[in-house]
Parts: sequence; C-alpha cells; structure tokens
Amino acid sequence: MPRAKNKVASRERRRRILKLAKGYWGERHNVWTVAKNHIEKGLTHAYRDRRLKKRNYRRLWIVRINAAARLNGTTYSRLIDMLNKKNLGINRKVLAEIAVHEPEVFTMIVQHAKS
Repeated sequence: MPRAKNKVASRERRRRILKLAKGYWGERHNVWTVAKNHIEKGLTHAYRDRRLKKRNYRRLWIVRINAAARLNGTTYSRLIDMLNKKNLGINRKVLAEIAVHEPEVFTMIVQHAKS
C-alpha cells in the first residue's frame, strides 16, 4: 500500500470502515485490514441480495396466486392469461395479497376473468 501522507483523510477513511464494522465478532470489528475485507464482502452481498429479494418475493406471490387459483378451478398461467385478455391491470403483489387475505374477492376476480 502506498504511503499516505494526509493523516486526516486516512484516519477518516479508517474510521468510516470501522464504524460500518460495528457489531462484527472478534477482530472483524476493530482490526483495520480484517474489518475492511469483511465490510467489502458484506456490501457486495447486500448489493446482490437486494435484487435476490425482489426475485424471491415475486416467486412467493406466484406460489400464493397459483394455490388460490387452483382452489377456484384454474391454474396460475391460465388466470394470468385471462386477466391480460380482459385488460385487468392487477399486479402479482396485489393479487397475492387478495388471495391470502380476501379469498371471496379473489374468487370474484377469477369468475370475472373467466366470463
């Protein structure tokens, strides 16, 4: 690592990383080089997992809609196709919430889509 001559900036950089490492176990929270590596890795996972979280929620919504649709005599793919043909702009998140919390309303939506 090159020699850092600006003492204030280098101290601030270390302080910022060690502040992010608060709560880490062992040397990860107070040794600069160890903390730096784990913070970088943690931030990488955080960036990636923000996208994975969206993917996982969409999968959950689809499972819930499919389960409710099968109780009403259709499948997920047929239901979505019928809704698209009827131009009903209900997204999967809202449809899953309705399926879980208000099954009667979901049944009405399925009947409307079938007709």
